[in-house]
Amino acid sequence: MDTRQLRHFVALAETLNYHRAAERLHMAQPPLSASIRKLEEQLGVQLFARTRRGTELTAAGTAALENARRALFHTEQFGRTAAAAANGEAGALRIGFVGSATYALMPQSMPLFRQRYPQVQLVLHESTTSRIMALLDKGDIDLGLLRFPLAQAGAIRVVPIERDVFVAALPQHSPLVQRRRLQLSHLAQEPFVLYSATEVPGLHATALLACQQAGFLPRVQQEAVQVQTVVSLVESGMGVALVPSVAARHTARNVVFKQLHGNGSAVEIGIALAYRPQAETPAARRFRETLEIMAGTGA
Repeated sequence: MDTRQLRHFVALAETLNYHRAAERLHMAQPPLSASIRKLEEQLGVQLFARTRRGTELTAAGTAALENARRALFHTEQFGRTAAAAANGEAGALRIGFVGSATYALMPQSMPLFRQRYPQVQLVLHESTTSRIMALLDKGDIDLGLLRFPLAQAGAIRVVPIERDVFVAALPQHSPLVQRRRLQLSHLAQEPFVLYSATEVPGLHATALLACQQAGFLPRVQQEAVQVQTVVSLVESGMGVALVPSVAARHTARNVVFKQLHGNGSAVEIGIALAYRPQAETPAARRFRETLEIMAGTGA
């Protein structure tokens, strides 16, 4: 039995007329009759009765009709799903992301992607930049939304999507809050909450570079991994910090974010899309294209 025979059976069952069924199937009547006879022989049951009034379904044919329709539907659905997946319009897409990607990039990009490709199932995994790179390298995820600059990328391609700069995160009652034009060098004597050198090496190195350009090395009081945690520690009075300006959109009650001026204030940071060019799935390519167009870097 094959799908061709099922189509012949359903067409005849719905028309109960060999001539009309053959027309619907765009075939001649004799091959249709031969196909139905062969199907009945394979099943060992009679599906149609030939009477003076014409062609009628037997009890066996009536019982089998709905299952035949379902089988054809699932066969067609299988073909559509396979074609959509091959075109990047269906299937699963595994994305690793850093927490700060949820500030602006993901709320902007995810609804757009889901609107364009509703059949793609997104499997999201929050992690750190270094762990996302490791997962990408092993093939455990398809894409990463992570912090740049990176300490090293290897065979992984990195495309900056959201560009940003550091701002100062200050405890609400810090005297530095009153400065109209805050320079990074004004933080030289303050205890710092800094990013973990092992978990967030790129952001750690960039923050150190900004401070060095401003003429000092920060006095590190505490290290943290996620930007949200850094802001919470500043709110707890552990020190000051350099955070992406996008973090200011989610203001903590006892933290003040201030723009920086002078040396070290223009060091570029941001969120990048990371992927493996040699192992890019069709759905991953669709997501990358969506982000690149959104960021103005694509065609």
